[in-house]
Amino acid sequence: MTTMTENASGLREFKMPDVGEGLTEAEILKWYVQPGDTVTDGQVVCEVETAKAAVELPIPYDGVVRELHFPEGTTVDVGQVIIAVDVAGGSAPTEQTPAAVETPVAEAPAASTPQAPVAEEPKPEGRTPVLVGYGVSEASTKRRPRKGAEVPAQQPETFPAVAAIQGELNGHGSVAVGQRPLAKPPVRKLAKDLGVDLATITPSGPDGIITREDVHAAVAPAPAPEQPAVPAVPAVTASPVPAQAQAPAPVVTYDTARETRIPIKGVRKATAAAMIGSAFTAPHVTEFVTVDVTRTMKLVEELKQDKEMQGLRVNPLLLIAKALLVAIKRNPDVNASWDEAAQEIVLKHYVNLGIAAATPRGLIVPNIKDAHTKTLPQLAGSLGELVATAREGKTSPAAMQGGTVTITNVGVFGVDTGTPILNPGESAILAIGAIKLQPWVHKGKVKPRQVTTLALSFDHRLVDGELGSKVLADVAAILEQPKRLITWA
Repeated sequence: MTTMTENASGLREFKMPDVGEGLTEAEILKWYVQPGDTVTDGQVVCEVETAKAAVELPIPYDGVVRELHFPEGTTVDVGQVIIAVDVAGGSAPTEQTPAAVETPVAEAPAASTPQAPVAEEPKPEGRTPVLVGYGVSEASTKRRPRKGAEVPAQQPETFPAVAAIQGELNGHGSVAVGQRPLAKPPVRKLAKDLGVDLATITPSGPDGIITREDVHAAVAPAPAPEQPAVPAVPAVTASPVPAQAQAPAPVVTYDTARETRIPIKGVRKATAAAMIGSAFTAPHVTEFVTVDVTRTMKLVEELKQDKEMQGLRVNPLLLIAKALLVAIKRNPDVNASWDEAAQEIVLKHYVNLGIAAATPRGLIVPNIKDAHTKTLPQLAGSLGELVATAREGKTSPAAMQGGTVTITNVGVFGVDTGTPILNPGESAILAIGAIKLQPWVHKGKVKPRQVTTLALSFDHRLVDGELGSKVLADVAAILEQPKRLITWA
């Protein structure tokens, strides 16, 4: 299935792409164009919300907007046409001689319009679109050949479909390991905006250069195999049913003055499904420790005055994140995942540190890629960017994939602690409680100290009680004596 069709009159129809890993629908949040507006290749025409994030959709060609098929607030299935663009520009055809008039769209749909051969094969009736990473099993899926392989030299250029942001590509790639893919700067920017790894794309340009069309094609969903016709089943005559039994079921009504019903969709729906899956798949264990973080709070104030940290976000979360990274370095076996299909434990030699963020659309967990390699100023910059992007609702699906360990800060809500549920596919999650002034025995005397409670939940298939306790104890020790950030790092 592609995200674009064209008829003989030059009207191209852009379909809702799969903007995530096998997502089936998206809600149109906002249109940035209206009928009559001129659009250019790569211009963002609308913003949609999926089960993972809000995503901006670019149009893959130039032209004039003729029709918006759905209003804002509508949930649209992947593959449905959302906008029609006249690629010839200008106004719609009016009074012309019969020889010059193109076949109108209403009289001849795109699927049946005779035109020059193109690489894209029309979808036969009865086919159901297959989404990447979703639905039809791998054994029954037939992928469409790469575009450009069988296209005659004289054939006009066609534009493949665009899928806005998608974590899993089509499985192609001819770039050698360690070799930088060849592509022009605009193509690299397009690939970055769409979350596409250039190393996974097979180039079709001269001298092995990746083109804009290669990027678009890399994220286009493939068509499903044709389903055999199902023979009609003879109707079965049922025995007579009393008239009262055939009455329609009563309609259930609700008192809107006493109840408000909110549809479960988008981020909230995905979060609910993920938490159910995690809670009933991974055996959770949670351990707690109460920590005197007075010295850590003093260090936070000192860092705010440090010239190297000017303009950066410096708070207790920054030092707790760094403490967790040090604890993982000292106990690397905690950074792993469970591969049920292969019956293997996958040890990760990198840390993609997830930070749970509450947004108007729900709870999301973007992660800082390769957080273990970052200095304290770099980690502060990444945290600030992550939080700002999440608050604006601009977090991409790619930023929420591949996490290994997560931190959730429930203390900002005045909560002492909690028993967090693991992010699916991760081994551990650390909850930070509220930091409060409490009486504490310090150097043999009861004094007011800054105290918090940490809770570490972990997958007991991967992490036993000893390993989990070591990680939590290391984090606590660093926060009590922050100078260990230097000696243990």
